[in-house]
Amino acid sequence: MKSEIIYGRKPILENLGEQTEILYIQKGLTEGSMKKIIGRARALGIEVKEREKGRLDEMTGGANHQGVVAYTSDFEYSEVSDILAQARAKGEDPFLLLLEHITDPHNLGAIIRSAKALGAHGVIIPKNRSARVNGTVFKTSAGAVDQLPVARVTNLKRVVEELKGENIWIYGAEMGGGPAYGQNLTGPIALVIGSEDKGISESMAKHLDGRVAIPMAGFDSLNASCAASILLYEVLRQRRAAEV
Repeated sequence: MKSEIIYGRKPILENLGEQTEILYIQKGLTEGSMKKIIGRARALGIEVKEREKGRLDEMTGGANHQGVVAYTSDFEYSEVSDILAQARAKGEDPFLLLLEHITDPHNLGAIIRSAKALGAHGVIIPKNRSARVNGTVFKTSAGAVDQLPVARVTNLKRVVEELKGENIWIYGAEMGGGPAYGQNLTGPIALVIGSEDKGISESMAKHLDGRVAIPMAGFDSLNASCAASILLYEVLRQRRAAEV
């Protein structure tokens, strides 16, 4: 995955979009056109970080950046339909991972890496309030983003309903659910992992077919990427056992 740099307020306003990885703004510059840039970036789910002017000078080789620098990538997201087609072309029941508002790119990268290692056919993320695939995700995933399809959709709940129409069972990771090892996770399945701080939203929970939990001893929560890895493994374990 290659990255390119854009700087200057007008060029960035004109180019903020799907391919923008991250936006750097100069500390203390938050008014005027900069306020509009920041607002648009956050609405698009683009990570925004503040840096001293000297750091932005280094990024741009001393060019007149006007206090704002962005990096864009050439990463190409997949379509959900393509992920399903690839799974069925292999003669396998679809196994998908849906991430609701995972905002930390390190978590997203770690989850994609686990999804690839543990047999998922693809990952689906929302366009808003979610980390997007950028250099951090690429590095954390150890390059798995180049090997596992990632789809980015406008409405994750609508996609859930569309997956149900494809006879895919939708499970959500929730503490109040039954132990994952006690439920049948074979067959066409999609796992929903909620945000790092609030878990699955109430509006998403209404669309689930079932809830799965990870029994714990001595603690009451796990990092989103850790929880995803455990549940992914349980799905893989059950699928392998069903093949015997």
